[in-house]
This record gives sequence, C-alpha cells and structure tokens, in this order.
Amino acid sequence: MTDQPDPLVQFSNALAARAEAAKGSVVAIRLKHGRHLTGWLWRSDIVVASEQSLPRGDEFELVAPGGSVVTAKLAGRDPSTNIAILRLAAPLAAPSIVAGDAKTGAIALAIGADGEGDVSARLGLVNLAGPEWHSSRGGLIDRRIALDLGLARREEGGPVFDAAGGALGMSTFGPRGRVIVIPTATIERVVPQLERDGQIARGWLGVALQPVAVPDALREAAGQSSGLMVMSAAEGGPAAQAGIVAGDILLSVDGTSTHRLRKIARLFGAESIGRKAEVRLIRSGAVMTVETTIAERRAA
Repeated sequence: MTDQPDPLVQFSNALAARAEAAKGSVVAIRLKHGRHLTGWLWRSDIVVASEQSLPRGDEFELVAPGGSVVTAKLAGRDPSTNIAILRLAAPLAAPSIVAGDAKTGAIALAIGADGEGDVSARLGLVNLAGPEWHSSRGGLIDRRIALDLGLARREEGGPVFDAAGGALGMSTFGPRGRVIVIPTATIERVVPQLERDGQIARGWLGVALQPVAVPDALREAAGQSSGLMVMSAAEGGPAAQAGIVAGDILLSVDGTSTHRLRKIARLFGAESIGRKAEVRLIRSGAVMTVETTIAERRAA
C-alpha cells in the first residue's frame, strides 16, 4: 500500500510552481535611492505599471527577468484608471496572458519584482468581486476587486493570478491602503488608447472643489444638505467662461447632485467633451443655474 500524497505539500508545490511560471511576467522599475516599483510585462514591447506610483519622467531603467537591465520610455499614463505604460527599447519574451475570473473567497496570488530579476509572491483571498465602478477621477474600472493580503510598495503594479493561473489584473493600492486590482479587461481597453494618444481624454470644468455643508437657511431651496464649494476656477476654463467664481457652491451638474463627487466624475468621460451642461449653484445666498460647455482636460 502506497502513501497518499500530502495535500498540503501538493498545495505548496503548486503555489511555488505558479510563482516560478510568473518570473517572466514582471520587471523592476528602478526609482531613486535604490528603490523600485513592479511593472507587468504586458507585451513583448509594453510594460504596464501603477500610474499613481510611477514618478514623472520620460525614460526609465528596468531590471528584466534574469537580471539584465533594459531601458523604456513613457508611452502614456491615465490617472483616472491608474494605468501607465512604458515602451521597451528592445523587446523581451513575454508570457501569454489569459484573463482570470475573480470570485469572492477564491485564492489570489500577487506577484512582485524583487529588484534583481526574480519575483516575490503574496497569497491571499479575493475579499470582494463586484460590478464595474468609477474611480474618484472618473475612470471606468470594469470590476471592483479587493484582496485580503498585504503588499509592499515595491510590489505594487504586478500581476495578480487566480488558482488556475488566469490573470485577474494589476495590483495597486486603493483608499486607506487597501489592496485592489485593476482588472485585465480594463487594461486591455486602456492600453491601446494610451499607445495611440498618450493619455485618455477627459472632460473638464476647470475648478478646484471642496465638499461643504449647504447653509441651513438654503437647504430647502437647494434640495440637499451638502455641495461642492469652488476654491478656484482656472483662467479661461469652462467654469470661468460661464461666470462661475470661487465661493460658489455647486449643487448639481446636468441634474446629478454634487452630494457625491464620484457620481459627478462619471459625467466627464471622453464623450462629454464639447457638450453643454447646466450647473446649479448657490451664490450670495441665492440658488441659480448657469450653462457651460465641457472642454477637454488640460495636460498636467
């Protein structure tokens, strides 16, 4: 009678095999002071990284699988979906990517670059697998995927795999440092646009806003208890051209209440550029409506 294989050993070996197979998927993006960030080798000539953590710059030095050093140039970045892409000066062998399916409670394996041409790995669970959502900057994220695992800053931007080896997406840090995933479907949609234009077009009013409470005396007329105060209006921007000034309290844009900034951000996709919008606001103790034309967001 032969001994039965130890299930725990089998599970451990399977995880180690997954990490080994992922070695060709990541690069280390060198930063200052000996630090690095992880990049995902999306294609033989394209690396995907976390936009929020990638420093400003046009050219980067990368440590490829095996330890060789390659250079790459910034090809595009989109803060609204937290995706940046780098184009490699010379192509690397890139593993094929098969999209995975996020399921709450399922195992997730997050891969990072160790900075020397090898990988690090983090094991956890899919804590939440929900529907599409919009970031605070208005970017459409195809699924809401949150992970129950720890992640070092240097590991952000690496691929996250399911138990079958399917790619759930790119790891990153969400609000309050929670580890979330930018889904593979979102990256597939955004990368071609960034390759073509270097950015994702977004609508813009040209105002800096701060949540405030609506004065008690005006709540009935306003129909809501909070709004967004204009802290500043960009010279020549859509809001300024419509006469919106610092101190105005925005109540709604095209009928969408400003009670939640994220809902307002959804209104400013590429399709909004050139569209007229009615802005309801409070000024000098009175509720009024002005019309403006949404413009394309200026380059930072």
